Amino acid sequence: MLGTLIKRRLSDNQVANVFINAIFDSVDNGFKEVASLINEDAVFMKSPEISNAESGEFGMIVIVGNLSFLESTFEADQAGRVEKLIFEKLARIYDMKDADFEKLVRDYQSFITRVNHPSKNMIYGMSKAMFHKYGLNEFQDEYFKRMQAPNPLFLKRLDEVMANFIWDWDVFFKKYKLS
Repeated sequence: MLGTLIKRRLSDNQVANVFINAIFDSVDNGFKEVASLINEDAVFMKSPEISNAESGEFGMIVIVGNLSFLESTFEADQAGRVEKLIFEKLARIYDMKDADFEKLVRDYQSFITRVNHPSKNMIYGMSKAMFHKYGLNEFQDEYFKRMQAPNPLFLKRLDEVMANFIWDWDVFFKKYKLS
């Protein structure tokens, strides 16, 4: 009973580890379902046939989306420290230099902002990024293909899916305190 009342203290390094592990776990366990939902969506004239092994773009979109929420959850200095640790750890995982990985993340952030303009809704931006990174335009009917814009019905469904890949900080803070 006391275990539920006492919050465990975590360092910035531990927060970065928990964050990365949770993101990878959700991508590893969820992409197969995401690919299946996209492949079977009725708005496409032909199935995009996204393979279960094509999770790289999705993983980066989920990382970038979650980093944007990290920045709005913590105080600026702590968000900066945790983000720096996340970049360092992910750079090692992806076998990249820290600066190169940070540039990759910043490029994805810029891409999401661009395809999402004028909206500031990150989940909507993540869905639009998925649409473009997986080349889904070519599978749409002629009307939306000519507009080079996702069918709004598909985008709404994808928004609901992408929302499941956003880290729930409220649940985290019920269990942990930051030191």
